[in-house]
Amino acid sequence: MSAEPPVPETRVLAIASHIWDIFEGLKQSYLDNFDMMLSGYVPGAAAVQAVGRIAEELRNRKMANPGDFFWVLDPVMGDNGKLYVADDVAPAYKKLLSHADLILPNQFEAELLSGVKIENMETLERAIQVLHEQFQVPHIVITSVSLSHPNHPPSSLSVIGSSRTSRGQARTFKIVFPSIDCYFSGTGDMFGALMVVRMREAVTNAPDAATLLQRRAWLSDDSVDAIDLPLARAAEKVLASMHEVLTKTCDGLEVQMQAAEATLDRHGVTGDAERAKALHLLKSGAAELRLPRNVNSLRSPTVSFHAVKMQE
Repeated sequence: MSAEPPVPETRVLAIASHIWDIFEGLKQSYLDNFDMMLSGYVPGAAAVQAVGRIAEELRNRKMANPGDFFWVLDPVMGDNGKLYVADDVAPAYKKLLSHADLILPNQFEAELLSGVKIENMETLERAIQVLHEQFQVPHIVITSVSLSHPNHPPSSLSVIGSSRTSRGQARTFKIVFPSIDCYFSGTGDMFGALMVVRMREAVTNAPDAATLLQRRAWLSDDSVDAIDLPLARAAEKVLASMHEVLTKTCDGLEVQMQAAEATLDRHGVTGDAERAKALHLLKSGAAELRLPRNVNSLRSPTVSFHAVKMQE
């Protein structure tokens, strides 16, 4: 359930009761003492609600120390104007937003959740403000933003982040980075997983770490500037790792596909339909991110893309 399957056939459908049963099994085995939670793709509204119940139970256990639980919610619903979940999923996510600490929507998902049509940087900032003010979301990172800007180089993307102030006002920053013309599988899952690690690290390394770690959602004082937020530091490191791993994955993709073509030739796979299906599956496999062989890019990436204020 971590991603939309690239293969044309599936065998198992996970439903809300299964998700809750897994959590109940963890509780029975005393394996449920979590201080962070990451949720991603779930297939329907009932399953989204089940994930929300789990987060609510975990948070309620930490009421005496609100900073002891942090929920990163990736509201996976669609991309490029197209939904790939049921229509009732977006309303289900909206009901959970105020319970999450950090959300990671893409541009399309931010539109669905905020109700703001994002056409430029100004409307994007408006969408962020709605999510902060109306839905009480503490931290927001909008991924894969493709809006043009005079100061952005061609063929670039940006990540837009914000941590709200005590009065619910956005503190927005952006990180611009070059896009890579390649097909990948698993980038959203990698981004979310790295944000969990790097957000915890950035808060722990902050000058006021002792105070932050006691607060719900680890929210910085209002005096902290947008580009100095732990969220900005975390996003910089995440993008550094992402860029290194994606570049190395793309570099090896062409070689792998050439080898795949040769393998099909040796096995006599010549029919158009059969060959097209085989190539699709082989390309999906080749596009899986090369994580184990690039573990140093996860541990110690070179940070080349830095947070700047939205006006820059």
